[in-house]
Amino acid sequence: MTFQFNFTIEDHLEDELIPLEDGALALDFSKESSVSERQKGKHSDKKSSTEQFDLLQDLLWEHQSGGNAAPSQDTDHSLNGTNSLSNLEPYEKKPCLRVAKEHALPKDLKKVLESKVIETLPGLQHVNISVVKTILLKDNFSGENIISKSFSSHSDLITGVYEGGLKIWECTFDLLAYFTKAKVKFAGKKVLDLGCGSGLLGIMAFKGGAKEIHFQDYNSVVIDEVTLPNVVANSTLEDEENDLNEPDVKRCRKSKVAQELCKCRFFSGEWSEFCKLVLSREELFEKYDLILTSETIYNPDYYGPLHQTFVRLLGKNGRVLMASKAHYFGVGGGIHLFQKFIEERNVFETRTLEIIDEGLKRFLIEMTFKYPS
Repeated sequence: MTFQFNFTIEDHLEDELIPLEDGALALDFSKESSVSERQKGKHSDKKSSTEQFDLLQDLLWEHQSGGNAAPSQDTDHSLNGTNSLSNLEPYEKKPCLRVAKEHALPKDLKKVLESKVIETLPGLQHVNISVVKTILLKDNFSGENIISKSFSSHSDLITGVYEGGLKIWECTFDLLAYFTKAKVKFAGKKVLDLGCGSGLLGIMAFKGGAKEIHFQDYNSVVIDEVTLPNVVANSTLEDEENDLNEPDVKRCRKSKVAQELCKCRFFSGEWSEFCKLVLSREELFEKYDLILTSETIYNPDYYGPLHQTFVRLLGKNGRVLMASKAHYFGVGGGIHLFQKFIEERNVFETRTLEIIDEGLKRFLIEMTFKYPS
């Protein structure tokens, strides 16, 4: 059963959302706002509701004390973060080479949304992530054990284990608003939502007529339980609802929704492994026209693999649209350090598109090849 109700910004963003033209979003800062978490890796003091927090706490206690939970498939890797650019050469540091894999769409699309609570934004829908966490924790989910680890460590970021995909970070809304303000064209383009989490950036490209959209996140549970359901929720299921008397799968495959979803592919795994996977599967891999990414430069140890991902996968005339905070306390990353890193490699040009000055500054930047030929 699928539920639907109006949206309250996930993970405690209390800024008021206002719709822009064409269904995009903007954060209304005309009123006092409270963002309970200004950086990754720092515990939020608020929860979207006290009841959900209490339930998660009770479930976590049962999960940890019961002794019968499935062992985690992850291995914790501690990293000594550094701001020294001389130590950030591509692939010199490999935080955790989680093997990449592609996630297939289930044949029965309705099952993707079973037990999901659907919330709405102007022009977008997404699953309630707190409910997803609660259900997975209650069911002793036997895959990646990231929810209990995240909860017990009081962090939405555990290096090499959980990279924040079960949260909608505020810079995502900045980039969504920019799409409409700048009238970004997606039609006919091949798009990658890198470090996608909820996948809202890629979904906007999907709804904007992109010819192909790939979604990538570090954690497979994020793809299966959040990204993929969000994409299905934003496709039109009316054809299936109106054709219940038509014969089964064959009819479904011919339907409009199935045709639309064929444009979407889903991947999990570390960035360099993701590159290997997509480049090895196709003899003539068509590179991306547009790579969208939000809040993926919080950890300087990841700059090498991220830079190489752009080099290997971006088309020669393509561009990267990135949203980030000025600085991430604790792990030391941020837009200025990343731009310096990029400048030293002399492969890309960066251009600041917008600076959003609300507390800790947030930046939107564009990256293009310096020498596209």
